[in-house]
Amino acid sequence: MRNILVLAVCAAALAVSACNTVRGVGADVEAAGEGIQCGAQGRC
Repeated sequence: MRNILVLAVCAAALAVSACNTVRGVGADVEAAGEGIQCGAQGRC
């Protein structure tokens, strides 16, 4: 149980530090979607 809690706290800290604004979250999601689309279409 403690390991899960530590992992959750670490994941939350990384998420917050990676995109500290709502605009940043949108940009991250958009970039991820474009990367998936690019890979699926084989044009990367």
